[in-house]
Amino acid sequence: MKLKVFSCLFIFIWCSLPVLAQHQISGYVIDAETKEPIEKVDIYDNNAGRSYQTDEEGYFEINDLTYGTYFLYFYKLGYEVEQRPIVLDTKNTDIYIELNKLSGEMSEVAITEQRERVFAMERLREVEGTAIYAGKKNEVINLDQMVVNTSSNNARQIYSQISGLNIFESNDAGLQLNIGGRGLDPNRSSNFNTRQNGYDISADVLGYPESYYTPPAEGIDEIQVIRGAASLQYGTQFGGLVNFKMNKPVRDRNLEFTTRQSIGSNALFTSFNSLSGTTKKLGYYGYFNYKTGDGFRPNSGFESQNFYFYTDYELGDRTTLSTDFTYLYYLAQQPGGLTDAQFYQNPEVSNRTRNWFEVDWKLASLKLEHRFSYRTKLSILAYGLDASRKSVGFRTNRVSQEDDQNAPRDLILGDFNNWGTEIRFLNRYEIGGMNSVFLIGSKYYRSKNESIQGPGSASKEADFILANDQFPDYPNQSDFTFPNRNLAVFGENIFYLKENFSITPGFRFEYINTRSEGTFKRINFDLAGNPIQNETFEDNREFERKFILLGVGVSYLPNSRTELYVNFSQNYRSVTFNDIRIVNPTFQVDPDITDESGFTTDFGARGRIGESVSYDIGGFGLIYDNRLGEVLRAETRVNADGDLEETGRVVRFRGNIGQAFMYGIESLIELNLLPMFGNDSPDLKFSVFTNTAITQSKYLNSDIPGVKENSVEFVPLLNLKTGVNFGFKNLMGSVQYTFVSSQFTDASNAEQNPADNQSGIWGEIPAYSVMDLSASYSWKNLSVETGVNNVLDSWYFTRRATGYPGPGIIPSPPRTFYITLEFKIGN
Repeated sequence: MKLKVFSCLFIFIWCSLPVLAQHQISGYVIDAETKEPIEKVDIYDNNAGRSYQTDEEGYFEINDLTYGTYFLYFYKLGYEVEQRPIVLDTKNTDIYIELNKLSGEMSEVAITEQRERVFAMERLREVEGTAIYAGKKNEVINLDQMVVNTSSNNARQIYSQISGLNIFESNDAGLQLNIGGRGLDPNRSSNFNTRQNGYDISADVLGYPESYYTPPAEGIDEIQVIRGAASLQYGTQFGGLVNFKMNKPVRDRNLEFTTRQSIGSNALFTSFNSLSGTTKKLGYYGYFNYKTGDGFRPNSGFESQNFYFYTDYELGDRTTLSTDFTYLYYLAQQPGGLTDAQFYQNPEVSNRTRNWFEVDWKLASLKLEHRFSYRTKLSILAYGLDASRKSVGFRTNRVSQEDDQNAPRDLILGDFNNWGTEIRFLNRYEIGGMNSVFLIGSKYYRSKNESIQGPGSASKEADFILANDQFPDYPNQSDFTFPNRNLAVFGENIFYLKENFSITPGFRFEYINTRSEGTFKRINFDLAGNPIQNETFEDNREFERKFILLGVGVSYLPNSRTELYVNFSQNYRSVTFNDIRIVNPTFQVDPDITDESGFTTDFGARGRIGESVSYDIGGFGLIYDNRLGEVLRAETRVNADGDLEETGRVVRFRGNIGQAFMYGIESLIELNLLPMFGNDSPDLKFSVFTNTAITQSKYLNSDIPGVKENSVEFVPLLNLKTGVNFGFKNLMGSVQYTFVSSQFTDASNAEQNPADNQSGIWGEIPAYSVMDLSASYSWKNLSVETGVNNVLDSWYFTRRATGYPGPGIIPSPPRTFYITLEFKIGN
């Protein structure tokens, strides 16, 4: 009842607001040759320093203008820039703008340079579609402007200009993305709300928020990253949002075919093939991506197939219906982790020959977008996931122990079925003579996941068969179902106090119901290893909660090229039953584990200085209450009398460690050097960038001895990425250097022990540095890309795994090479 009243109140407020403007400039932008509308044309108001963009119909509208003359710049990549003086007198002005395509053949450098000269830094506009980004720290990765290893989804290069990201590196051609930041665990990006085209793609947003699927970079248009303030519109996560916007259909032809074939070190082969086009009101885009490789360690081969198809249809002048479908399957052998002693002796070894991992991922979405007018838009999104992950292998916390070829392997089967719907309504209105933008939305999400753990077969093959009958006394056995339900209502409003000053308050109401239904076994052994007790326990739980998150963002533009921003947002992360109940031989879980909460604040300045300097410099603070973490402590169990007793083993203990505080400075500065020295040639490019994050952290409070005042895990003091981008005509290249200082992996701040020849699970991750080189050359419909990753052939690691794909140290790849040939045709 309260929720219904709450929603009705917001709708009533919106309906009571005036929605008519007095003075405006509106119109359409079309192709001068084909007379077809052009979407995403950037329109720049030189006087006010504000930017706008045309919609799918080439339509734009600039409201709440006073009388006078306006100088507007119309820009679209591949077209000549059009400057138009417009006189606004007593009437609204409607105009048609025709853009001419660039004449002759231009080099790739010239096209890229053209885009960068107009808008030096890419970030989300204050309002895009039915979403509000005003006052939020956000960054946009435009892959078509980067010379990096996209065939292998090299995250170190792709995310090089996103400040403060901590990356777990793998050797699977980028099949999984592992990013964190500001003290958040990078494991499968579980602290970000990961989306594709605006909908969730993780296993279970609340119950198991890990992402086993990552789109191939070759099929991505842009990657949007919004920090902690994204919790109001996109969920409660501390990290914020990562949204993969996939390529859309080409609009000026019926068919375009692109094929990219890549080979690389360690028998790497990738094949990316796409079709795209538009016929009348129907647009389509699809690709098939195949990857295979052996890895640089024994027992680390992989193979994957990924299919994606998107189509949209114009139901009317103002209504579009779109749908997409994604399928991913991959099978990977996992060489296991190493101890410190093994890593420093030979990081290329593997003593795990029977560990396998399989992912089967199916996603689908349907979206309806309707524009009542330029001021009022509605979007309705429905999506679903049907997926599974399976892992089998010999994993023990005694990492140096040889694989017992006759022993059963630990098997974990996970099935994920969920669906959701999200409705967004955005309205631009005027209040007190000033613009305002109101957004309200709701999300309903339902999931039913199943998880089984038990003995797998004793073979070497990639079979995922439960062998309970063969090994009834296997110690790690459980069978659970997790029915979860989530209802959210969110809203934000941009209030413009002046044309260059806005405040954006917002809220998010959450109802979460998390349940677990199932059983687990407890099997005790005597000193000789014989089972003396075998009991089955039911564990049915329900955890229901309701709460409201609040936040506010402030944006101030002192001039047309500078923005000052600050925001504050509450965050929340629900504990997952999957983490609680699945038995893992490397750690023990606190039975009283509970949810995490806290808040994030960002502040900074971003913009341009002339045509040569772009920057985004700011600071952040993050308070993390009831932070989940791990410490080393004696293992305990309940004895026959119901009392806790120590088993004599030291294990990693997982629970609510305490209150943590992370704070720091993040900056991205890019210099376009040629204009600084008076060289304005469109065929030359030479720029440098520096991405620096300095982060401090500590535990403010903890009930666990020895944790208070410790550093927070996964927080390197210095995270530096710097590089040079250069080009001459159709030849382009880049050099990137990465340095990450040392970081702890647990709350007890266990230091590294290079002589450790038992586990490799705990200890520091030492500082490391890596250099990458990439280049590309294009000629007509052909292009060639090549590069060397880890040019200096450094041996390092970014992860100590407690379970799969370890346990133990997971070495990062040494020097590797790749070459890609691309061919594109269309009519």
